[in-house]
Amino acid sequence: TLKDIDLENRIIDINHQVQRFRSGKYDICPTKTSAGTRKLPMTEEVYQMFKSLVENRPTDLPEVIVKGYAGFLIRDKDGMPEVALHWEHRFQHAVKRYNDIYKIQMPSITPHVCRHTYCSNQARARMNPKTLQYLMGHSEISVTMDVYTHLGLDDAKDEIIRLKELEDARKEINNIERDTMRSMESQFKYI
Repeated sequence: TLKDIDLENRIIDINHQVQRFRSGKYDICPTKTSAGTRKLPMTEEVYQMFKSLVENRPTDLPEVIVKGYAGFLIRDKDGMPEVALHWEHRFQHAVKRYNDIYKIQMPSITPHVCRHTYCSNQARARMNPKTLQYLMGHSEISVTMDVYTHLGLDDAKDEIIRLKELEDARKEINNIERDTMRSMESQFKYI
């Protein structure tokens, strides 16, 4: 909702979720876990996206209130808040259009798959695991690292190369420090 987006401080307040049932009824529920309730900093790209959403929010749609919540950012043609199913349909449509055009087929993609991709990309970029756990809203680090992070052989190879480069750099620093100390010792002999 509008009140959950702090553009000035670039913070997203995640403190509830909207659900729509088969009956068409909407409900506001707490996050799945207490760890799911969190404040997220916005990257520049996310900030620009939310700024655009707020500035271009349609004014011709009815302002719907669900259990005391109003100001939903993304709404359907009737002014109702969009839910996960809306986005799943958009993803399915995009994949179908792509697959209708191109020979190499794209697999099924869902918004939830994007969470896994985000988590894996951040782990690959060596984000602190506890920070990643917080951003993902997981109560257990094992969920972040064992369920959502998908790394493989190429990542292991890259890590081995990185560790070798780090060790080589440490050896070089030690050699420079040793040579510097020897040079200083020889200069002190003449004082």
